[in-house]
Amino acid sequence: MKVLLRKDVNGLGRRGDIVTVSSGHARNLLLPGGLAILATDGAVTQANSMRRARDLREAADRDSAFAVSAELAKHTVTVKAKAGAEGRLFGSVTANDIVAAVKDQTSVVLDRKVINIETPIRTTGAHQVSVALFDGITGVVNLSVVAQ
Repeated sequence: MKVLLRKDVNGLGRRGDIVTVSSGHARNLLLPGGLAILATDGAVTQANSMRRARDLREAADRDSAFAVSAELAKHTVTVKAKAGAEGRLFGSVTANDIVAAVKDQTSVVLDRKVINIETPIRTTGAHQVSVALFDGITGVVNLSVVAQ
């Protein structure tokens, strides 16, 4: 059975795609849940407009991700944390701390979920943290952790 996806479905396709699924899967999950509609001639026209809108939105998101990546590369963000005499922190620098510092110092708003801290930051000094901005586009935040 051919259906037009109205929303992204993991493992099946993205919004606007026409996919072939078993009739049971379509009848029991996709159609009642509003995730898909039957692929009729009118639905194919609707699919083309959905795909066109999706492509435009993705192009705009990709461009803004490149701009944010370039903006982050220009700055070194300073994070203040409590530390001992030897430069060891009382805890670690979290994604929330990084998001707040980036917002205050560069006016770039990030979500804490896109920040990838590979190893916990527990010392003062210079560190780098990667940020997943868009599918395939990552930026780097240069951190300078200083003692309060």
